[in-house]
Amino acid sequence: MDESIGTGRILIDTSILINYYREKNIEKTMFYQLTSVYDFSISIITEFEFLVGFNDEKLDFAKEIIKEMQIFNINKDISEIARRLYIKLKKINKMIPFTDLFIAATAVYHQLPLATLNKKHFENIEEIILI
Repeated sequence: MDESIGTGRILIDTSILINYYREKNIEKTMFYQLTSVYDFSISIITEFEFLVGFNDEKLDFAKEIIKEMQIFNINKDISEIARRLYIKLKKINKMIPFTDLFIAATAVYHQLPLATLNKKHFENIEEIILI
């Protein structure tokens, strides 16, 4: 974790939320550790990826986890950033899923560090700071 980043707000990836939900000892999770340091934002993509994994019985619990987070929608600028990232990654043969392209583009657009447990998908994107 890079605590030198002083924005007070970060974008978190779906992997952070899934790990928090699945881990029996929540104090071991990055989500728990970052809570006292940062305010969380998520992409609308992360909201979808996280909530789609829950059945109706547990959906309210999942929504409770993200209810205080700022949720960023996709706009034309984010779409353009995702397109540019796609082209760069394709040139170096390091493609990632489109969902992650849009999450990365959201971080770039809003100039926020990205917290993820899936660093391999994001490590080749120079424009973002990974936590």
